[in-house]
Amino acid sequence: MTQPLLPRDDTYARGLALFERLHGAHSGKDLAQSRETLCPDFLTMTMQWAFAGVLDRPGLDLATRELVVIASCVTLGYALPQLRAHTEAALVAGATREQIVETILQTMFYAGGAAVNNALGVVAEVFAALPDADGLNQPSPQPQNDRAQTR
Repeated sequence: MTQPLLPRDDTYARGLALFERLHGAHSGKDLAQSRETLCPDFLTMTMQWAFAGVLDRPGLDLATRELVVIASCVTLGYALPQLRAHTEAALVAGATREQIVETILQTMFYAGGAAVNNALGVVAEVFAALPDADGLNQPSPQPQNDRAQTR
């Protein structure tokens, strides 16, 4: 274990509060706790920068931000544990199952079929673990743009 070098200030507390809101009851919490012992500064940087500095910014709601993170995880191709955690967080933030699946499918041209297939497998496991485990059984939100309305 390394000794922490970075102070944990109000920014850390704000990031930690958002983290607990999004990840407190599932796999993201376990991932963070495992890093706390090994490298506490990694956790400090994550809370201060990723959560307080990026996810807590104005301009996009949390569900949209989580969908962007999901797309990024799919495109990376190797971030499957993070994909699982952010799929759970997206649901907590209010994203629907359909939005999550469509976000993943949207990356197919950029990330490739194998990455999308692997991501859909992870998401299927997350959905199956939910109390309402019947797949895409959530109502779609109202269309947000003209193109979606004309379909």
